[in-house]
Amino acid sequence: MQYELPDAVSVRVEGPIRVVVLDRPDELNAVDEDMHWALANVWRQLAADHEARVVILTGAGPAFSAGGDLDWITSFLEDPAARNESIREGAQIIEEMLRFPLPVIAAINGAAVGLGASLAILSDIALISERAYLADPHIAVGLVAGDGGAAFWPLLTPILRTREYLFTGDRIDARTAVQLGLASRVVPDNELLPAAYRLAERLAKQPVQALRSTKQVVNMYLSQALAGPLQAGFAAEVVTMESAEHRERLLALRQRAATR
Repeated sequence: MQYELPDAVSVRVEGPIRVVVLDRPDELNAVDEDMHWALANVWRQLAADHEARVVILTGAGPAFSAGGDLDWITSFLEDPAARNESIREGAQIIEEMLRFPLPVIAAINGAAVGLGASLAILSDIALISERAYLADPHIAVGLVAGDGGAAFWPLLTPILRTREYLFTGDRIDARTAVQLGLASRVVPDNELLPAAYRLAERLAKQPVQALRSTKQVVNMYLSQALAGPLQAGFAAEVVTMESAEHRERLLALRQRAATR
């Protein structure tokens, strides 16, 4: 199977296991245009790989994904066509992950922020390093968390806790993430990938059709519950992308980042 993806996302073939790596380690795997496109399209390519039985999703280097790349997001201020395409792809990422037939194990090796947190939580099983954390700071830059957080965190966590973390953008440490239902279990940092491989090997030996159909039934609940909130979330995100407050906060954040 030949995967046709930009360098920002790589796929390793290891027997029946496919390891999808967010591969911009020098930028903490921040999601730029290439990575965003790859995340929208990799799932169909994986589904067409008839030798694949299970997927591990992880990040290269010290982070899982630091969220949106600031340069890319800032470009939307003057390019509404690119902004609208990013919204379309964002919806595609979530829809493709929900439809994807194989089990996906997230190995959350570091910060998982914004879309990075969504990718982790949309996986079927989320193993999280003891030094990793989740966060969704969309509101801090004047945006609605349209690519997942506002729509599906309330399905997984107590709604009062959901509101607090989405409203503040505060970090959720590994043990709290497990307590809230946003991760499956905490794993020592040096054991994270070995634990993910052991679990992947177990799942790869399960009866294929029974496992796929079980995932399909479970995800029906998510897909049905998310249909309305996801549409509303992305529509609200577009509105906030056009706001003066978002422009001001985003440019200030980019300036602070450039002086570090």
